[in-house]
Amino acid sequence: MEFRIFAPQKPSTMLDKLQAIYQRYLDIEKQMNEPAVMADMKAYIKLSKDYKELQPIIVAYKEYETVLANIESAKEILYNEKDEEFRAMAKEELNTLTEARDTMEEDIRLMLIPSDPQDGKNAVVEIRAGTGGDEASIFAGDLYRMYTKYCETKGWKIELVDFTDGTVGGYKEIILNISGENVYGQMKYESGVHRVQRVPQTETQGRVHTSAASVVVLPEADEFDIELKPSDIRKDLYCSSGPGGQSVNTTYSAVRLTHIPTGITVAIQDQKSQLKNYDKALTILRTRLFELEYQKYLDEISKKRKTMVSTGDRSAKIRTYNYPQSRITDHRINLTVYNLPTFMDGDIQDMIDALQLAENAERLKEAVG
Repeated sequence: MEFRIFAPQKPSTMLDKLQAIYQRYLDIEKQMNEPAVMADMKAYIKLSKDYKELQPIIVAYKEYETVLANIESAKEILYNEKDEEFRAMAKEELNTLTEARDTMEEDIRLMLIPSDPQDGKNAVVEIRAGTGGDEASIFAGDLYRMYTKYCETKGWKIELVDFTDGTVGGYKEIILNISGENVYGQMKYESGVHRVQRVPQTETQGRVHTSAASVVVLPEADEFDIELKPSDIRKDLYCSSGPGGQSVNTTYSAVRLTHIPTGITVAIQDQKSQLKNYDKALTILRTRLFELEYQKYLDEISKKRKTMVSTGDRSAKIRTYNYPQSRITDHRINLTVYNLPTFMDGDIQDMIDALQLAENAERLKEAVG
């Protein structure tokens, strides 16, 4: 039997990048076990985050390596094997492996593009009634219910931070914290103005009205993102009150924090505990300060390429909900679906997936352009 000696091939650029990332992964693993790093909580948390973010790429790299090795084995069999049956099997396997390699390379190419560093964070979601009076408040309540149902399907935890009831139902404003895996990376596509077209409950002649509510989704900032100096914060305590101004409790449990350098104010009164209200207010304040810096990042992206994530223009209409036609249209990707009842029950993952796909296509276009 004739044997062929294969000259070692020069690793591809993609393989070079993957090997460098794998080395970085091993270096991080080593650093995390060093006593000095373990004693430095800030450094350890940063390394743990980096380590976790690299894991999906490492898994893909190992699978890719295996496929490349199997391709070489199949090629060697085709070159050396005389038995036609074995050759046919090797050829079939080579075709399958080649297709798998091509698919993997597309996926890995996308994974190698730097992602939004905030995607893995929890999110602060603010829903506010816009134009449309009472109907806008009712719609804001509908959106809150939709996101609550969606979070239940994802296994995410929702914590109500603050709210103002609407006059006839719903909310004039509602703020919530959502915690779980990759919350901001999914929810960020909901930022923008949501428009509803339907016959309001108060409409007696059956006319369709248009109302709107705005949704703002922010990555929740932690203490390592924003360093707050106690001297920069003014803390005011007051008695929390309910609708119409009546007193809810007689203790000074409500907290208002003012960031003196920027003038940003956050007031929280939903807990009976002053300490819990203070912690919530501090989280929201830190997030809003972080937003100022993060907004610059989003603005830079929007200058370079089309993005599905709403930037500073809060007036941008991203989606329309048409009740008479049972239609939802997302204006960023011109996608229309006719499943409004299930959509409002939290079945929004397909829409988010479509937006992610469009965002990734733009990122890939930018990377290869």
